[in-house]
Amino acid sequence: MTMTITALRQILVECAGGDEIEELNGDISTVDFDQLGYDSLALIETASRIQRDFGVMIPEEQLIDVKTPQELIDIVNDQLRGAA
Repeated sequence: MTMTITALRQILVECAGGDEIEELNGDISTVDFDQLGYDSLALIETASRIQRDFGVMIPEEQLIDVKTPQELIDIVNDQLRGAA
């Protein structure tokens, strides 16, 4: 199992409470979370959801430094590979 941008986009939309969020359309992998409208609280909720769905705990010190969706995907996939 690996996390994809599609899976992360779905989690981000659901954590924001919307059916579709305009800012999340297109290639968002290198767009800063700030530009997407996600603050640290939204990222904590996203990390919680990732833990539930993927069984991966994202350390808080890593979560604080995450700037883009791709960075978050890389952290998750690195941990998934390490658990395999």
